[in-house]
Amino acid sequence: MKHPNILAASSMAALAMGAVVSPEFQPREFGRKDGGADEPDIKQLSRDLKAATDKVKEFAEDAKGRLEKGEQLTAAAKEKADEALVKFNELSATMTEIEQKLARSGNPDGNGGRKSVGSMVVADEGIKSFMDRAPSKGSVAFACKAIITSLTTDADGSAGDLIIPDRQSGIVAPPERRLTVRDLITPGRTSSNAIQFVQETGFTNNAATAAETTQKAQSELKFDLKTLPVATIAHWVQASKQILADAPMLESYIDGRLRYGLAYAEELQLLKGDGTGSNLLGIIPQATAYAAPGGLVADNMIDQLRYAMLQAVLAEYPATGHVLNPIDWARIETMKDGEGRYIIGNPTNGATPTLWRLPVVETPAMTVDKFLTGAFKLAAQVFDREDANVELSTEDRDNFIKNLVTIRAEERLGLAVYRPEALIYGDFGNVA
Repeated sequence: MKHPNILAASSMAALAMGAVVSPEFQPREFGRKDGGADEPDIKQLSRDLKAATDKVKEFAEDAKGRLEKGEQLTAAAKEKADEALVKFNELSATMTEIEQKLARSGNPDGNGGRKSVGSMVVADEGIKSFMDRAPSKGSVAFACKAIITSLTTDADGSAGDLIIPDRQSGIVAPPERRLTVRDLITPGRTSSNAIQFVQETGFTNNAATAAETTQKAQSELKFDLKTLPVATIAHWVQASKQILADAPMLESYIDGRLRYGLAYAEELQLLKGDGTGSNLLGIIPQATAYAAPGGLVADNMIDQLRYAMLQAVLAEYPATGHVLNPIDWARIETMKDGEGRYIIGNPTNGATPTLWRLPVVETPAMTVDKFLTGAFKLAAQVFDREDANVELSTEDRDNFIKNLVTIRAEERLGLAVYRPEALIYGDFGNVA
């Protein structure tokens, strides 16, 4: 179906009839006139083409006869003819361009796809009626109902696929917790799968003066051999070889996230591990319960932390810090006296958080309404058996046949709490 021929024939026929093209009939985006009704009949289109060609021939013969008789076309008729021809040429060029685009998208002829603009023009009843009536002056307009929108559906006027999003580079990662518990305790290394140490568990001191030649007092010491396993903390993810090759930064991103996951789990194990199964035996399960010494009574949270320091000092282990949940530290910093003045908090002071001369460590790993005070360096030691490492493998059969890569992060460590009396664990009593 040659739509440009139809348009040329239509142009000549319109000129023969002295038709004036309506200003609305301009090159523009068209949609289906009938909203997606039946596609035009190819045979009918051929008949229309023949009829238009016949009219052009009829006009040519008539024009030739007039010229032979010496009759001249008026200037007004020539001007209108030129104007109509220019408008039809513009429309023809526009429709040809649109039809070429449709052809490239797989719908060149309107059969089995969207109707081309040429198909809709030929099938339009108003244009057919204009073509069929006797030569006379007049105009005809072709209506287009499709509205161009940002939709990405297959409907007429959907142009959303032409819009290219402004893609920002990189990956927006969630926030990471500040990990601090490891920094509180003494570091160490081991080459074994277990940590073993001898702990003094009892001492009866009977030292006293003695007269000459009399038997001296006997004291008692009790020891216990402690054996603690080295725990393995690990996790893994899978990715395709293609995505790792096509997005190189993804490999380092996954590597970093996996390492953070290990450190996150490590902090919980060091602080709260219950020692069952493959878990470490953490600091809190081995700490000494808070009990205000000397019959002292704490009036508030600040008093409790001071008495916890005293309890550690009386056990011969001067405290070196406090571990609190951020909610509890905020509660302490915003405490006010009877006149509304902050007791310890200073909104304009950006100094390191301290209380009773000791640093305060804030971590969400600590349970709300709980506190841990003690001589951490003397009380505990962490032993690294295998530093955090990340490995990639394609050796698994399932990985091989599916082009997958397994990325595993792993570390091994042990924890020894030498002096439970140096660690004081208590409850503020603000939460039921």
